[in-house]
This record gives sequence, structure tokens and C-alpha cells, in this order.
Amino acid sequence: MTEAKVPGHIAYELDSRAESMPDFEVVTFENGEYQDEVLTYKGIVLRGRKFAHALQKIGIGRGDTFSMLMRNHPEFLYSMYAASLIGAVMVPIDPRTKGERLKYVFSDSKSKGVVFASEFMDTVKPVLSEFSNVKTIGVAYKDGMNVPVSNDFPSMNEILDGPEVGPPDNRNEDPNMPLEIIYTSGTTGDPKGVVVKGSRMSQFAQLGLFVWQYSEQDRLYTGLSLTHGNAQAVTLVPSLILNIPSVISRKFTKSRIWDICRKHNCTTFSLLGGMMMGIFSEPPKPDDADNPVRVVLSAGTPTAIWEAFEKRFNVWIHEWYGAVEGGFAHKPPGVGPIGSFGKPLEGLMEMKVVREDGTECAPFETGEIIFRLLGQETEVEYLGRKKASEEKTRGGWLHTGDMGHTDEAGWFFFDYRAGGGLRRSGDFIQPQTVEAAIATNPDVSDVCVYGVPAESGAPGESDLVAAVVPIAGIEIDVDSVFKNCVENLERNAVPSYVQIVDEIPKSASEKNLDRLLKQDFSKDADNVYAFEDHKTRVTPQTQ
Repeated sequence: MTEAKVPGHIAYELDSRAESMPDFEVVTFENGEYQDEVLTYKGIVLRGRKFAHALQKIGIGRGDTFSMLMRNHPEFLYSMYAASLIGAVMVPIDPRTKGERLKYVFSDSKSKGVVFASEFMDTVKPVLSEFSNVKTIGVAYKDGMNVPVSNDFPSMNEILDGPEVGPPDNRNEDPNMPLEIIYTSGTTGDPKGVVVKGSRMSQFAQLGLFVWQYSEQDRLYTGLSLTHGNAQAVTLVPSLILNIPSVISRKFTKSRIWDICRKHNCTTFSLLGGMMMGIFSEPPKPDDADNPVRVVLSAGTPTAIWEAFEKRFNVWIHEWYGAVEGGFAHKPPGVGPIGSFGKPLEGLMEMKVVREDGTECAPFETGEIIFRLLGQETEVEYLGRKKASEEKTRGGWLHTGDMGHTDEAGWFFFDYRAGGGLRRSGDFIQPQTVEAAIATNPDVSDVCVYGVPAESGAPGESDLVAAVVPIAGIEIDVDSVFKNCVENLERNAVPSYVQIVDEIPKSASEKNLDRLLKQDFSKDADNVYAFEDHKTRVTPQTQ
């Protein structure tokens, strides 16, 4: 293979592969009932150059930002290549974003242009009417989208099907230039834009090679949104740079994930904790363990279902911890205690748990998890937020905002997000434990447990709410939900309320957006059921 002129530079890396292995089918976009889209290195480069010229044509160049709003489509790769090629900065937006949040991202990122899928025409068009400075670069029409490309906007399809063009004369050759602005999930407020340098792509490839230990025999899979750092770091970038085929679904589907892996012979895939609970909630099938997957790369595996998940699906779990701002630890399969997210990479990184005064916690004492790279300055750049960036890295450490502990052997455990723990009658309740108990109910498709201010009025205390999504076509028996909890949980962990909902709102990283559920919660609502009204029917008489 031809060596990249600038190693670690995503455009140059792809150029070298387009020259030495042009027809290698590196990424397959899996589109469900619609035809899959298979990308070669040559195809990515040729279409990426066309898109780069389209950007320059409307005045987007070095250092300028442009936004992208779509599900997982090949256009994401073309945009990433183009941004790297000309030194522009791509802003991938969670496809669920709309209204005021979309306006916020356009404004905060100072986007000069946007490319979006036609299915989001009704989302983007009214927002653009308020942003005369944001130009539409192109609208992509994909199979299955009922909204046609408007004549008011240029067609992304026509751009990509246009005549072949070469690389620009003034191409960007600096891998340390910002490549993306990835916004945090904003689960508690406005999201912050994290500036990601192009040089970080090579770090993702190194993780794939030395930590995930991908090989030429692997075929990677993800259904996570490419707007989230996980899908890029664990699947997309290692696939592109290590020449390992990958399969990327248009969107995550818990009901089809094993069938997709069987069809494409995928050997590993990436999950987040909330996704794992959803998959485990699916009704068991006789062929659950009959699949080609050897390892699931998971961030946030619920301890309550960890071993049961491995056994049911005949896989190993490779647990890890990280964030788009930085920080990394992992627990290889079969090593260390169940429930731990691992240890940092020895000799390269340092992680510890500290009290509010910065002193290190003893084993099993909960404190904040902090992290730093050895021999390097700890840096985080939140776009336009210098004070927040400095606060995040005060004292030379990355302050994660996550609360956790270590055991006597130095294994790290996540306890709860700072400000997000659920305390009830003096005890901290882990939502995932309650979710695991409810997920065993065959009529439950998805579940999210969160807290509302305690009826008692005790400061910092919460009453537990279990938001439950029934299996399609099923009218769920609320008694059975409470019964699952009574039989499998300590009394303090039994939810005060069950809230029946059509779906659990999610972020791009498949985190449950419980703040949206809280907004809709009322103990007097028709879809909310109180445990007090059901406990005589679900509590054994011996208790």
C-alpha cells in the first residue's frame, strides 16, 4: 500500500488507499429494506473531491464551519474527506435535533453552510429562514424518503454524480487543523461543542489495532450515529485506516442487530449501556447464540445483565470508558471483575478518583474520576468557552464529572454522573439495576428509570419513575411490571411510579434523555401508575 504523504491526515490516508487498493469495499451502509450502499476507497475520494469543490464554490474554505444533518449515510464520509482536504470544519448534528436546539447549534458553531437529507426538509427549512448567512450546500435524497428535494435548494445527488475533479491546489496539509466540532449530548442543558483535531483520527486507528485488536479477519459493525464520537472512534475510522471492512446501519435497530451481523458476517460491534438493555429486553429467540459476533465493545454495560448477556448471545464483552473530551480506560474480555470499566493504558495514561478537595479516594470510596495523558498537556477546547475549557482541565487533569470508585486491585467502577445520582431514603439507587429487573418482563420493549423530587420533600431525595415502552401491539399489565421489581429488587429500589410511553427519547449516543420524560411526567396523568395503588396485588403476603 502507498504510504500517505501526511500520515494520520484523513484525506491523505484515503488518497493513498484509493491509489493502491481502489476497489476495496471498505464501508457498507446497511439500509434495512432498501438497497445497501457499498463504498470503495476510490469512490470515497472521487465523491469527496466533488463535495470539496462544492464547498469552495460557495465560499467555505480553511477554518470555516459547515453543518450536516442526516442519519448514517455515505455523505458523511464524503464530507469528512472534503473537510480534511480543504481545512474546513464539519459539524455533525444529531439527526433528532430540531427547532431551538438546531438554531443554537447553527449559531454557536458559526456554520456558513449546511448539507442535510431530504427527510429533514421540514426541520431545516424554517430554521434557515432565520439564518440568511447559512447557505445550503446540498440536499441528499436517499431511498425511502418521501420528501422530495426542493427546487429551492441544490441537490447533493447531482453534486456527487457530477464530473470528476482533482484535488484543490491549496489543499490542507496540516493534520492538527480542527476537523470537526462534536457537540455533547446536552442531557442537562445546552450542549457544548468539542473541537476535534484531524490528528485524533490516527489515535482512533491505534486503539483499533492495539486495544480492540482488530485483524483482517474482522468485519466491524455499528448502528450508532456517526454524529457521536463512539461510532467514529470504534468503527468508522479504524475501518478506513486499517483496511478492515465495516457495516454501518442507517440507524440503530435493537430488533434486527443480530440478523444484520449474521447477514454481513460481522465479528464485533459497538454498544452503549442503554442500547444493551434494549437488546436484552427483546424476547429470547432459539438462535440468539448462533451468530458470528465474538466481541461486543461496550461502554456502560449494566452489571445486572452483563454475564447473562454474554451467555445468551455467546459473546465476550470488552468494556471501556471514554468521552469526546478525552479519558480512556478498558477491561479486556475475561480480565478483571464484572462491573468494572477497566484501567487506563499503563505508561501512557493516568486515572484516579478524588474527593472535592482533590485528595485521592481510598478503595471503594466514591469520588470524581479524573484523567491525564503522561508527558503531555491535558487539553480540551470547548468552542467559544475558554473558561469552561480551563475548568474542565484544572490542575492539569481532565475532570470527567463522573463519580466512581476503585477496588483494592485498582480496577475502576462507574457509580453515577455528578448531579445525576438517585438518592432514596439515604440510599443511592442505580437506575440500571431497576431497569434490568423490568427488562425481563416479556411485554417490555424498552425502559428508562429516572428520578423526580421526592413527595416527602427531603432535600436531594428522589421518587423513582420507570418509563416503560410496551412491545408493539401489547397492552402491558402494570401489575406485572411492579411484580418484577418487588421480586427482584430491594424494597427501596421499587419504582414509585410506572409511566407508559410510546418511546424513550434518546440522544445521538443512545443515552436516555430522561429530562424530556420528566417534562411530560405528572403523577395524575392517565399513563402514570402509582405503586401504592398496586402493591397489595403484587407484594407477597409474607412481606
